[in-house]
Parts: sequence; C-alpha cells; structure tokens
Amino acid sequence: MNIVGKERDSRTYDAIVVGSGISGGWAAKELCEKGLNTLLLERGKNVEHVKDYPTAHYHPWDFKYGIYPSKQDEQESPVQSLFFDAGNKHFFVNDQEHPYIQERPFNWIRGYQVGGRSLVWGRQCYRWSDLDFEANLKDGIGVDWPIRYRDIAPWYDYVERFVGVSGKAEGLKQLPDGQYLPPFELNCIEKHLAQSIHGRDAQKKLTIARVANLTVPWHGRGSCLNRNLCSRGCPYGGYFSSNSATLPTAMATGNLTLHPNAVVSEVLYDDAKQRAYGVRVIDAITLETTEYYARIIFLNASTIATTAILLNSTSSRFPNGLGNDSGELGHNLMDHHSYAGAYGEHRGFADTYYKGRRPCGFIIPRFRNLRGHEGLPFLRGYNMQGHGERQEWQERGQVLDGFGTVFKDQLTKPGPWTVWMGGWGECLPYHDNQVTLSREKKDRWGMPMVKISFSYRTNEHEMMEDIEETAMQLLEDAGFVNVYGFNYSKAGGSTVHEMGTARMGHDPNTSVLNKFNQLHAVKNLFVTDGSCMASSACQNPSLTYMALTARACHFAVEALKRGDL
Repeated sequence: MNIVGKERDSRTYDAIVVGSGISGGWAAKELCEKGLNTLLLERGKNVEHVKDYPTAHYHPWDFKYGIYPSKQDEQESPVQSLFFDAGNKHFFVNDQEHPYIQERPFNWIRGYQVGGRSLVWGRQCYRWSDLDFEANLKDGIGVDWPIRYRDIAPWYDYVERFVGVSGKAEGLKQLPDGQYLPPFELNCIEKHLAQSIHGRDAQKKLTIARVANLTVPWHGRGSCLNRNLCSRGCPYGGYFSSNSATLPTAMATGNLTLHPNAVVSEVLYDDAKQRAYGVRVIDAITLETTEYYARIIFLNASTIATTAILLNSTSSRFPNGLGNDSGELGHNLMDHHSYAGAYGEHRGFADTYYKGRRPCGFIIPRFRNLRGHEGLPFLRGYNMQGHGERQEWQERGQVLDGFGTVFKDQLTKPGPWTVWMGGWGECLPYHDNQVTLSREKKDRWGMPMVKISFSYRTNEHEMMEDIEETAMQLLEDAGFVNVYGFNYSKAGGSTVHEMGTARMGHDPNTSVLNKFNQLHAVKNLFVTDGSCMASSACQNPSLTYMALTARACHFAVEALKRGDL
C-alpha cells in the first residue's frame, strides 16, 4: 500500500458523527455499542466530565463581578449574554467570534464544546403523542409526519431507561407516560394551585415536571442534590448530559475517537455511487483542512448548524445543498414561544417553607384544541410551565422601603408565596422562516456566514393572548392577589428550541429526510437533531431528538449488515 493509501486508512472509520450535544452523544453511544469504529467531531473545545466544571462549587461571592453578565459581556455577546451568567458563561460562544446575520430578529444560542448545549439545557423530558404527529395532516399545514407515536414509543422507553427521567404518570393521552424514576414533590402552594385548577376543570391538570434529574442513583451517576446549579456542569452526574452519560458509555466500548476543535465545513459526496463518503474538517485553531471518511454519517451539529453544513455541501448533483432536491432545506424554521403568562401572590401558608433548590417546576399539560379545532382563534396549543416559591431578598428589595438594620431585618425574612407561570406554545412551520448562507460574508474559517429570517405570526400571537388571560384566571381562581399578566415579546430563538429546516416526510419532493432520518437522495447520511422536525408541538423537544437518534442508529446498523448502505 502506498503512503497516500495508509494516510487515508488512518482517517477512515465505520461511522462519523458531527456534533457532541444531546443527539450527537446518543448517536456516538449507539453506534459504538453496536460495534462501529466511530469518529465524533466537535467544533469546540474538549470538556471532560467533572474536571472541566470550574464554577460547579462556587458561591455567589466567589465571582469577581457578581453573578450577572457584565457590561463587557453584553457588548461582546449581545445575544448569548441574554442567557448566560458568570457561572456558566464558559459554556456559551462569544458572539463577536461567532457572528451570524439576523435578517429578522432571532437569538441563536450556541455552546461550542464537547457536550454542546447538553451541559446547559433545561432537562425537561416530554413525549409527543399522535395529537402532535397527526396535526400537520389534519390541519393541512406543512407536510405529514412519516411516523406515528407507535413508531417511536419503544425508543422513548429505551432512552428514558438510560437517561433517568424523574416524573409522575398521569394517564393523559396528549402527554403519554414514560419510564420514570420517583418524582420531585410539589410544594404547598403548587399543590394548592393544582387542587384549584383540577377542581374547576377536570381537563386541566397540574403535575410535577418530568426532568432528566436523578432522584435516585442511576447507571453509575449520583442523584440530584437539589443545588439547582445544573448549567455549571454537575460533578455528581445528577442530570443527564453527553459528558456525564452517553460519551463515557461510548468511550468505554473502545470504539470511539473524539476529535474536538474540528469544524466540519461540508459533507463529501460521490456522484457515481450516490453516497456521502466523508467530511471536510477545518481545525478550529490552526485552520488546517483534513478529510475523514466513513460508510455512514450522522449530522447532529444542532438545527441551524447542521442545515448550514448541508447548504454548504454543493456539487453538480446538488447545486443548492446536499440532498436538497425538494428545495425545502433551510426552510420551515420553528421555535416555541414561552413569553406570555402571569404572576401572582398568595397570603396563605405563611407558616410553611421548603428546603433546597428543586431543579424543576410544574407543568400543566396542553388542554386547548385536544379534539380538533375548538372555535379558538388559533390552531394547536400550549402547555404551561412554572414554579411556586416564597419571595426572597432579590424580590423583597424591589418593594420594601427603608434602610439600615430595620430594612435588613425585613429583607432577610421570606415574603409571601408566589407563582410564576408561562405558556410554552407551538409555532407553525412557515416556509419563509428560514436559514440561508451569505454569498458575501464569511467567518474566520472561511465558511459562509449563516443568515436567519424568522418571525411569529397571527396564530402564535393569538395563542399568547390566550395564555396570558388563562394564566391570570387560573391564579385568581386559586385566591392569588396582585395578579398580573405579561408578554415579554422576545425574538424567536429565545426558548432555545429551534427546529425544522431539514424536515422529515413521505415525499422527496416536499421533504429532506425519510421516516428513518435518512436523506431521501443520500441513503448513508442521517440527520437526527432538531432540523429533522416537521412540526414543533408544544413539548420540550430533546427527548424526541434522543428517541429518533436511537431509532435511526438501529436502522442504520441493520442496513449496513444487509449491505444496503
């Protein structure tokens, strides 16, 4: 064999996974456990579990300038600083170093490191139901999902058993139950609100959130200590992340090669074989370009980044982006809206408090349009998420008058019980909510800058109005006072649930991926992150990404065994 052949062999794997976040970590785990020699490419720095959580044990006074973003942070990262604080800033990108173009406002939140945003996610884990998978078909919007709940239910079971999801079964058709660890407990004001809501309307039910925080030790990881410092990285493995769970499992097989600081610029395509054969990688530090090769490729760089890679992967066969025969690549971008809701105070339970900082709140599962369109001015629906607590010094300081010892004494006493609750609403897939690439502007790695154009429409705004009015009513009915509604009216992306842009579907003429997350036209290329979604439902989506990834990996390996790929 000549030298060139040896060098190529050293860069050839059974599988390549691009991105190490929630779905990429799952792809790496599944492929490695199934015996595939797998290369995991991550564009950011390496983050080792425990070792690289520098602020995990910091107290508020350990931060030089306090916990909130500084003016310099806001200037350097006007988008990311809306979401980070001094304790987790190192897990978010710098906007100046990673610019993008907002044709219409959109907050693109990113974490470029091994583990991606699995280190800072909200950990809410909810299944979809056929109410969600059938919605596009029934409403005549977008394209029909090529799968139904029965197709993904076993994979929900599978990932929940590994992740460790705490929660309570409630027997709701619109929010199917799963494989749960013991739930966290509602506090007294949340129980009061739950009783009030269910007593007035049996269709509405308040229950504890279902979250990837462990209430018991699980698969070698320690249980949650109720510190609620999850986004700094948990040394105990008390919440699920790629770093604490999937990547150590993949590494233990001996089949994983992890390559951080590897910016994937494009997927390489063989016209004659009609297959992808590798990826081109730019070293994030040296800018050196290298190619890696594999029989199957999983793109899991996150919704917008994955689509940008596909759009940048052009050839004579695919002049408008790899697999883009339908012209739908980049279109149908979605993000939940979670900006409307209500807040109120309650004068009861003054002799009751709580211990610890529970890492989750409550959820009121969707109750609108459960039996089709119910005469409301909007399609689809929303769930409500929130939490009850007693006012602490931060809130008390805004309403108390005085100074000196008396003021300090008042400030350190708990205030009244309060509840904050907001609606997480579905966003419809609009064709002109889209991601494209700039023809003129490039980033520091010579890649076209991403352009994002996004807006909510009448359906979402009508839903927000209903959320605000309903949330206020629920609180007032439960005896809350000083109730006020709100709508923060934030830009898209602010819920950090971006989805769509490479949607699944039955028809190659109207979708990018088939029912197994394969590109219709490139059978050995799979996409299982948020870009594959054909609609957004109203549930937090990460559990569905994980289930789709595990399902696609199983399919891909079986297809390899049959020689189909």
